[in-house]
Parts: sequence; C-alpha cells; structure tokens
Amino acid sequence: MILLLAGCGSSSDSGAVTGVSSSDDDGYHGIFLKDDAYAVPHVTLTDTEGKPFDLAKQARRTLVFFGYTNCPDICQVVMSTIASAMTRLSDAERQRLQVAFVTTDPARDTRPVLRTYLDRFDPSFVGVTGPLTHTEALAKPMKIFIEHGRKLPSGGYDVAHGTVVVAVEHGAGDLVWTAGTSPADMAEDLGKILAADS
Repeated sequence: MILLLAGCGSSSDSGAVTGVSSSDDDGYHGIFLKDDAYAVPHVTLTDTEGKPFDLAKQARRTLVFFGYTNCPDICQVVMSTIASAMTRLSDAERQRLQVAFVTTDPARDTRPVLRTYLDRFDPSFVGVTGPLTHTEALAKPMKIFIEHGRKLPSGGYDVAHGTVVVAVEHGAGDLVWTAGTSPADMAEDLGKILAADS
C-alpha cells in the first residue's frame, strides 16, 4: 500500500509513504501495522505546561498529529475528527488515551497559542513544541514529512506536513489513520485497539 500524505496548503506529493503493508481483513478502518510498527524515537519536546514530553515514554496510548495552528484547512478537520471520535468512547476508554498535537511551526505556535487552539477541540489535548530539528527527528521514523512552504500574501507562510494520525503505545506506532477517516471509524478502531491492549 502507498499512503499519500498531503500537506496543509501544499500540492506536493513528496509526502508519499511507501513500504506500508496492511490487510483489508484485519478489522480496522485505519492501517494496522501489526508487524511493521513505527519505532518512535526518544525525542524530548515540551508540552503546554512547560513539562518535558517524550512520545516514546508516554504511559497511555497516544494519538499524535503533527500540524500547526495557522493551518488553513486540514489541521482543523483532523483535530475535529479526533475530538468527535473521542466523544464516542466510554469514559473508561477515554481515560486510557491521550491526544498530542505536535506543532510543525514552533516559531509562531507558542505554548499559550497551542493551549488556546487545542481548548477549542478538547481541553485535555496536549500541545507539544520544541526546536523544529527535534520535531523532524520525531516525525521522520513515522514517515511524516515536514517542510516550510511558500510565503502567503498575509506575510505568513505555509508549513507542508504529513496529515496522518498515528496511535502510539510503548514507543511503537501501530495504527495509522488518513485525514479522510470519519469520527465513527476512528472511534471503532480505538475501541478495538484498546481491547487488544488489555
């Protein structure tokens, strides 16, 4: 399977991820990387509370998405999908999950900006920032590209990045959803993967 990753405001197809295999009969709507899970590296970033954040060390299964608050389109759609999927889960299931939004635009996405942005979706979502080189080091093993794009008439700029959501457990990214996944399908997959984790 070849998974194409579009970037916010970018028409580039340089985000194609190859070598990902998936079985259509695995019961998941997303791409279940049963034997090819991404090895999440130990990269220390900073969360919106100012605390160190290492995705590979998180105690709960974490849904991670790389994006930025000035994204004109897809980031808001994906974050809304995640928020809606979470509301479809039981309280017990939600307690076993966390959502991390890793900014690909640390120059503009300060911790307060991230917190304000994420509070619109769910105050429990974690915002993560750090030097772009560190963010790229975290994203690359998960086949997520990041690059600054063209300047906009407003004076800002696009940040092209992969648009998938990756579910990480114990340092392994084993379930991936594209930006087109529905909240219902994501919620169904989360219930299934949480049951498998038990």
